[in-house]
Amino acid sequence: MSESSHGTEGTRGCSCMQGGFSALPPELRPRPKKNNNLRKVRCPACGTVYRTNRGTDLCMNCEKKQER
Repeated sequence: MSESSHGTEGTRGCSCMQGGFSALPPELRPRPKKNNNLRKVRCPACGTVYRTNRGTDLCMNCEKKQER
């Protein structure tokens, strides 16, 4: 057999190798998750790692405990 019938030519055109949702129209494909404005923070009091857009690094639980 020739190289063209064996090689990657057949897999390149196959939609199953491109992505799981490539057969769906664009409006039905899942949207990528965006968390642009969130930053990953470690609470200095308890060490919990979470994402926030607030100015303080304290988690909600530690902030409540601090107010008391």
